[in-house]
This record gives sequence, structure tokens and C-alpha cells, in this order.
Amino acid sequence: MAEPIITFKNVSKTYILYKNDQARFKALFFKPKNPKTNKALNDVSFTINRGESVGIIGDNGAGKSTLLKMITGVAYPDEGDITVNGQVAALLELTAGFSLEMTGRENIYLKGYILGLKDDFIKTIENDIVEFAQIGDYIDQPVRTYSSGMKMRLGFAINVNIDPDILVIDEALSVGDAKFKKKCKDKISSIIKQGKTVLYVSHSKDSVKEMCPRSIYLKKGTVIFDGPTEEALKIYAEQKK
Repeated sequence: MAEPIITFKNVSKTYILYKNDQARFKALFFKPKNPKTNKALNDVSFTINRGESVGIIGDNGAGKSTLLKMITGVAYPDEGDITVNGQVAALLELTAGFSLEMTGRENIYLKGYILGLKDDFIKTIENDIVEFAQIGDYIDQPVRTYSSGMKMRLGFAINVNIDPDILVIDEALSVGDAKFKKKCKDKISSIIKQGKTVLYVSHSKDSVKEMCPRSIYLKKGTVIFDGPTEEALKIYAEQKK
């Protein structure tokens, strides 16, 4: 019997659009009158079962990033219910949470603690992360000395090696050179084969077809189609004409 791992039930999220930072700061103290709003998600419902690989497709502004942020606990709905049954690793903002003054190795532990991992477990995956990141002796240097690419490599290496129940990917395969990109893609394929749940956002129809049998097509915050990826991409292409 299929076991639900992510459930969205009638989820909606509206953001207030501010003219500038001053207006955003003022709103902390005074409720804005007749504010301009954007409904990022509108009555969204779906269920993803444990072990599924699901693509999330749609134009920019369709609500894809908001949906992923809710799954990772970064954002919360205004209406509806969300259930996530498992540990989530997110390949979204790969360098988020790093301390620039700490070394790469120390940041492995810092990120692990943020994710609720214990020392003993982090020690078992530390060498795997260091080896995967391929940043050499820089692993013991402060992260402030890293290039942006090195920081992204380390962020990717941490997230794919913590043995997550759910892996959330947002165009993260653009990390590094061609050789490292292939390594990242192979690692994600390995995670899928292990029976983990994967949510994959990409504008590349070929990579979505390769990785995800099922896709959810979002348009202006609404689910237009949820089903086989080939059909989802066909409907998406037709609606773009």
C-alpha cells in the first residue's frame, strides 16, 4: 500500500508586494491600506508517496519556489494544511546557513546540527562529504576564502550525503564544471534508486523526463495538471503557445 510522505490540502499563500524597503519596514508597525498582493499558491492539493520522483514544472512566477519553501519549512501557508513525514534535504540555496569565519569542515557539523543530526552520524558521513566536494585543502580553511563555486560544491555535498527521506532540487545541477555536474546527476540518480522521495524543479524538459515519471504543472499558483510527465510537458507546451 502506498505511503504518503507529502500532502498538500487546499493550500493557499498570498504575498504583499511592497514598493520599497521603507514600505516593507513600515508594514511591521502599521497595516498597509489596500496593498498590492500576489497569490503565489491558490487552493493547491496533492499527495506524494514515499519513493516517488515528481517534477514540478511551470513558468517563472507559477508558484514553484513557494511550494518548495513550504515543504522545507521556510514558508507557511495562509490557508490549508501541509504534512511532511520525513527529513528533508533541499538543494535550493546551497550556501545558506554557512558561517564564513568557520572552516568548511566545521560548517559540515554546523549544517548537520541545523538539520537535527547527531555528532556520531555526522562523523560517519564527514569523509564522504569532503571527498564529494572536491575542494582539497580548502576544507580546513575559512569559508570566506572560498569561491562561490566551492561554497556551492560543499553545500551540494552536504545535502546529498545526509541520507534524507526527501530530496528537494531546484535547478541545482548547474553546480561546477561538466565533470562535477555529471557527478551530481549520478548521485541524485543513486538516491532515486535507493527509494528516496525526490521533488525536482527544472526548465529542462529532458532532465524532468529522465528523472521523474510524474509531474505537477503549476500556472499562476494553481495546479493545471498532475500525472505522467510526458502528458504534463505536452499540456505545458500547448499552453505556452
